[in-house]
Amino acid sequence: MLSKEIEDISNRIKEIAKDSEDAKLLMSIPGISFYSALFILSEIGDINRFPDSEHLVSYAGLAPSTRSSGTKVYHGPKQGSSYFRWILTQVAWANVRKEPNGTVGNFYSKKKKGCVKASSKAMVAASAKLLRIVFWVLKEHRPYQS
Repeated sequence: MLSKEIEDISNRIKEIAKDSEDAKLLMSIPGISFYSALFILSEIGDINRFPDSEHLVSYAGLAPSTRSSGTKVYHGPKQGSSYFRWILTQVAWANVRKEPNGTVGNFYSKKKKGCVKASSKAMVAASAKLLRIVFWVLKEHRPYQS
């Protein structure tokens, strides 16, 4: 009974994604499925409210937050939706696995070099890179081309 309901809802989500022009554009990016495309679109809203990709990255909480006073430097907490950052990280991981030599994969590899601890920081940077790609795909209404 429950599995049937889950299947029906999943099919409905797929239909919604297929009917959305923006979702189809986002699904042209490797690693973005119908579910993640709709999730990203629901978090962003109207792409035109962001003047550039850096504002969107900051909105998502993927931009480094640093402030200083005298000799002390503070790294602030992440702003924005933690769910948005989570889906972007999942999509970035999927993108790196699908296209290790693609734009995001190469960026991740360069950031990660040398240090195991750098892996999570590199993935946050790769997520921000992917979000910049999302911004331009939606802004220019063109499918992604690596």
